[in-house]
Amino acid sequence: MAIHRKYRFRYALRLVLLFLSLLVTAWFFLKAEYILSVLVFLLAVVQAWLLYKLVVLPFTELEDFASAARYRDFSRHFNIDKAPVELQALRNDFNQINQTFKTITKEKEAQYQYLQKILELIQTGILLYDTETGKVSWVNESLKKMLELPYIPNLQLIEKKNAIVYNAVLQLEPGQSSVLLLDADQQKLMLSAAAFFTEGKNYKLVALQNINEALDENEARSWQKLLSVMTHEIMNSVAPIASLAATLKQQLQSGGNNLSSIKEDVELGIETIQRRSEGLMQFAATYRTLNKITSSRKQSFLVGELFENVLQLLSPKLDQRIINTDIILKDPLMKLSADRHLIEQVLINLVLNAIDALKDTRDPRLILSGYLNNDGRIIITVTDNGAGMPADVMEKIFIPFLAPKQAGVVLV
Repeated sequence: MAIHRKYRFRYALRLVLLFLSLLVTAWFFLKAEYILSVLVFLLAVVQAWLLYKLVVLPFTELEDFASAARYRDFSRHFNIDKAPVELQALRNDFNQINQTFKTITKEKEAQYQYLQKILELIQTGILLYDTETGKVSWVNESLKKMLELPYIPNLQLIEKKNAIVYNAVLQLEPGQSSVLLLDADQQKLMLSAAAFFTEGKNYKLVALQNINEALDENEARSWQKLLSVMTHEIMNSVAPIASLAATLKQQLQSGGNNLSSIKEDVELGIETIQRRSEGLMQFAATYRTLNKITSSRKQSFLVGELFENVLQLLSPKLDQRIINTDIILKDPLMKLSADRHLIEQVLINLVLNAIDALKDTRDPRLILSGYLNNDGRIIITVTDNGAGMPADVMEKIFIPFLAPKQAGVVLV
């Protein structure tokens, strides 16, 4: 600020001296002192020239700085030591501005290099082009490898190489996504697009991702889950059958020659084994035809009879755990129209869960109940008197094999 004040003082001094020189020139001219008038006038001309240089010099420096800035030449250094005193502060400001711009340029260049490396490392192809001219502004190596093109200056080259990808890129609306199947190598590409306006031009950014590996991984996981579900369901049916068969065998061996007393129990047990075996065969047949749309085999049957069959099938395990069972039906003749085998499989799973939940419970009880709600729908519940399950587990009970079995109430 002191230099600026000094500069303003010199400017005002020269202006005053010029005014006094012109005033003296006019005074000598009026006194007919023409020689002195001419001499003082020449002095006024020198004062005017010095004032002109003093005024124009900063503008010359400013013009040089603006010219360098116009061509983005921020490497220029303005010498302060050899500059006139009135220009030292101005040149120092110019140097600081240049240094600031060089710092910003380095930071932007570093950010660009980081972004460039990141986009080169990802497996997603990136394409940026002008929507009006089709000129490609930027493309990463992943897209070049994907399209087998070493250089992509415009969309027309993509059209010549792969018309399917070209049409998909043009037809894809900003903010939308689509999956493209390339018949040549069965490659699946997921395309997503975004649009923006900058520097007076409309640009479209398109991302192309090869999702074959992701789909294959998801497919493998789906098959693993499917096999786990099948194993779970089959074991839940086979274990009660084996247990009931062993119980019947013991009854036959202990009955000796008096088989008439256990005939009814044996017939009921064999009938239960037959029905569950048929349900198991139907279950296996359903999974065998997963690629086909199948419909459930609905039939009308008594809910009470369904409950009795499930308890009869699981009676060995219930007796072993000394679990008291009960059936509660407001209407003993209540009928349900559904696929009997599938409903029976669901009830078997729920009862087995309830048996496990009652493992450490004194005086364990298990209740199967059914009733009509206000909408005329049949509600079936499987209830035990266990300790209950945590709230976080309750939220995940329909995710297969996610949470361990806990003691509590099981509802359907």
